[in-house]
Amino acid sequence: MESAITGNWWVVALRGIAGILLGIAAFLVTGITLAVLIALFAAYLFVDGVLAILAGSRGRSWLIVAEGVVGVIAGFVALLFPALTALALAILIAVWAILTGIAELAAAIRLRRMIRNEWLLGLSGVTSIVFGVLIALFPGAGLVAIVLLIGAYALVWGVLNLALAFRLRGSHGSLMVAP
Repeated sequence: MESAITGNWWVVALRGIAGILLGIAAFLVTGITLAVLIALFAAYLFVDGVLAILAGSRGRSWLIVAEGVVGVIAGFVALLFPALTALALAILIAVWAILTGIAELAAAIRLRRMIRNEWLLGLSGVTSIVFGVLIALFPGAGLVAIVLLIGAYALVWGVLNLALAFRLRGSHGSLMVAP
C-alpha cells in the first residue's frame, strides 16, 4: 500500500492542479463559471435520467424508469429555472464538501503512520468541511459569492494537494514503518 501511495503521487498532483485551475477560472470568469456549473448539472441530470430510463426499460424495472423520468424532468427544470438550480447546487456542493472533508480527515488519520506530513491531507479535509458548512449556513448568500467561495476553496485545496503530492514524491521509497 505504501508504494501505491507514494508511487502515484502524480495523481494527487493532477487533482491539485485541477483544483487550482478551477479556482483561477472562478475568479477570472465568475458569471461564466456559475453558468457552466448549472449547465453541467442540468446536463448530468438529463443524461443520467435518460440512461436510467434505458436501464429500467431493459431490466423491466419501472422504479428505475420512474427514477429516470424524474431525472429528465429535473434536468429541464434546472435549465428553465437556473436560480433555483443554483440554490440546489449550493446545497449539493455543501454536502459533497463536508463528506469529502470527512473522508480526507479519515485518510489522514489512517496514513499518519505511513507517511510524514499527513497533516496536509488533514488540513485539506478541514478546509473542505469548513467550506461545506459555510455554504450550508448561507445558501442564498448570492451566486457570485458562492462562485468566489468555490474559487477560494479550489485554490486552497489544490495548493494543499499539490504540496502533499510533492511530499509523497519526496518520500517515495523512504516511508516510516509503523511500530
